Amino acid sequence: MPMLGTLALAASLLILDKMLRLFEVVANEGGPVSVIFQMLANLLPEYMSLAIPLGLMLGILFAFRKLATSSELDVMRAVGLGYGRLLRVPYLITLALLAFNFLLVYFIQPVSRYDYQRLAFELQSGALGASIKVGEFTTLEDRTALRIEESRDNGRELGGIFARVTKPDGDMLSISARQGKFMANREEPNTIILRLTDGTIVQDQPSIPTPRVLSFASYDLPIDLPEIERFRTRGGAEREYILPELLQMGWNKEVSQEVRDQSRASFNFRMVEVLMMLLLPLLSVALAIPPKRSSSTLGVFVSIVMVVAYHKVNQYGEDVAALGLVSPIVSLWLPFLLFGALIVWMYWRVAYVPGGQAIGWLEKGAAIITKKLMVLFRLLRFTGRRELAARARASEEAAREQAQPASRGRARSEAEQQARDRKAEN
Repeated sequence: MPMLGTLALAASLLILDKMLRLFEVVANEGGPVSVIFQMLANLLPEYMSLAIPLGLMLGILFAFRKLATSSELDVMRAVGLGYGRLLRVPYLITLALLAFNFLLVYFIQPVSRYDYQRLAFELQSGALGASIKVGEFTTLEDRTALRIEESRDNGRELGGIFARVTKPDGDMLSISARQGKFMANREEPNTIILRLTDGTIVQDQPSIPTPRVLSFASYDLPIDLPEIERFRTRGGAEREYILPELLQMGWNKEVSQEVRDQSRASFNFRMVEVLMMLLLPLLSVALAIPPKRSSSTLGVFVSIVMVVAYHKVNQYGEDVAALGLVSPIVSLWLPFLLFGALIVWMYWRVAYVPGGQAIGWLEKGAAIITKKLMVLFRLLRFTGRRELAARARASEEAAREQAQPASRGRARSEAEQQARDRKAEN
């Protein structure tokens, strides 16, 4: 469950920002809302290549952390179950997710990336439907200017229509109608029919001195759809090629050096991203075991930072290799070997060194910093309480000082009154 929850959370966070941008683009272009979810679905395989390693690592890490904090791991190791035996099932899950991730980078990601670009092109070119905004003039084919006052049933029923049509011979038609709706033309797929009802046509021709006015109950106005450019075939960028195509271009001397560099960089980037998953169970175990009598969660934070940072290093290495500045072996496989050596060392420290900790120095530093922060917090809290107490005492003394003159005045007045009373009795 932690692994699946992390997968869902990571994928949601990665597509959230893109979703807001797509909503803005689709709203500006006037396309259907359903295209947003189609584009997000095509982006999901690309984001899953990072979400799957994160989910796998955190799932294994939380499982071993739970065993460690409940002392079950100590019991298992005491009866002869080492980390190698305990990692068998996690590695089975890792191999299954590795195969799925390989399928993503092999075929699904390139095809989905191409479909995303195709949808973006169709949205900008108007292939997903003409956009007629209420209360604004819309120009169609530079011949027809159309304005509507209201729209119902997703644009099928229109009200308050005004149209101005200019013909090639110079004739101009000004049409107003109470209602209208769009209808398909089976004979001419590139032409739609706007059927108007209860309106007036004003025809203005250069050859007639006075415009003609005609009232109608129903009138069909043909509107030519704009010609839509066909989208390119798959392969406009190296991320749209599947792995065999990258291999074919990367070592083909007939293509340009720039294309070969980009193909090799993309191929090696996908390979190191997939093979890196074999190291994640070892990294999870190394960072899941907190120090004795400690419930520190520093390992969880460090694991996320390491995986995300390594992914960013690979992206930078791919960009550098695509420019032909450095060989992919140096920019991609060298960081992979260094990262793998670091993980193996961290796992060896935890599994084979008695009392060893992979990030013991970080744990000690974090503990020291936490203690100092707690002391500082308590000091500030104590100081704040002292200041409040001092302010309360000062306010009490001020109130007492204000009350003393009044009490003295009352005592003096009472004494004078008693003196007057005695004088009156005498």
